[in-house]
Amino acid sequence: MSPTVLPNHQAAVLYGPKDLRVDDRTLWPPQHGQAQVAIVATGLCGSDLHYYLHGRNGDFALQAPLVLGHEAAGIVTAVGPGVKNLVPGQRVAVEAWCRYNLCKNLRFASSAKTFPHLDGTLQERMNHPAHVLHPLPDNVSFEEGALAEPLSVLLHASRRAALSPGQTVLVYGVGTIGLLACALAKSYGSSRVVAVDINQARLAFAKSHGFADDVFCLPATPRAKSPEDQLRKAKENADLLLEVFGEENGFDVVFECTGAEPCIQMAIHTAITGGRVMLIGMGTRSTSLPLSAAALREVDIQGSFRYANTYPDALDLLASRKLQNLDKLVTHHFDLSDTAHAFDLLTRGVDEQGDMVLKIMIGSGTPPSHR
Repeated sequence: MSPTVLPNHQAAVLYGPKDLRVDDRTLWPPQHGQAQVAIVATGLCGSDLHYYLHGRNGDFALQAPLVLGHEAAGIVTAVGPGVKNLVPGQRVAVEAWCRYNLCKNLRFASSAKTFPHLDGTLQERMNHPAHVLHPLPDNVSFEEGALAEPLSVLLHASRRAALSPGQTVLVYGVGTIGLLACALAKSYGSSRVVAVDINQARLAFAKSHGFADDVFCLPATPRAKSPEDQLRKAKENADLLLEVFGEENGFDVVFECTGAEPCIQMAIHTAITGGRVMLIGMGTRSTSLPLSAAALREVDIQGSFRYANTYPDALDLLASRKLQNLDKLVTHHFDLSDTAHAFDLLTRGVDEQGDMVLKIMIGSGTPPSHR
């Protein structure tokens, strides 16, 4: 079926650090195995922000203009030859893969890891492989469908950590990923979920909206003079956390969602003997670790990279309403034309009224009746 002719559909294109332009682009018909999707909602995340601020995310640097965005949902507007599982008008969540997470030939929308880059979802319409477009349950909104992507990150991590009912869980960092880690742990039946951050406002949000049972704001400390000094301070802070939370033996599962070296170090000390530390945050490229402490207590340190085979479960979980107050995560909304302003707001962390910024959703002008 041929798509509606849109000779000039718009896309928010990053050309370099803080050089984001809304360009007109030609809309091509979907190829074999593809569907065309009108993007209704895209959530901005930390990796998008790194690209916006620095023109790179870790080792992945821009080599050409790139459309950011990979947390998205929309409406199928056309399907290419061979597509049998989707029809125009269908509401879908967009899984941003071309191939899966540990594949050598991985291509991920909005990532500069491969070249040519694969454009993301900050555009009015896009063609995408149909097999990674997932129908939205009737009671799941487009913005909730966009949250299926970060939720998938936590589902994948929870599977690797063998998260199970009755366990105690500690979460470092209460941005969107950390808050979703808390919510997911509660949905799994964890006996206690606590969170740590350096941002008191975010911790208050996590506690007041029921994401965490208890929270603690880490005190500011002078910059460590050496790696040994840093490891010593991490152990001292870890001991303080266990004392404050009344968990002398540590936590069964620790989700590290900051990527900050001190938190990674503390995570090892705050896990119970035989416990698991799940590394989710992507930040520090090289880290000094207290490996002897991990080895002597058989603390497993596990990495988790994005997700695989999680979207159906993520959407089912969203439809079940077992995750409380997810609507509170989306604090701000912008049109596609205001994407640069949205990134600047995300950088500051608070808006002009002093209100906290968590998840920003970008809309592409789809009529409100479809939202």
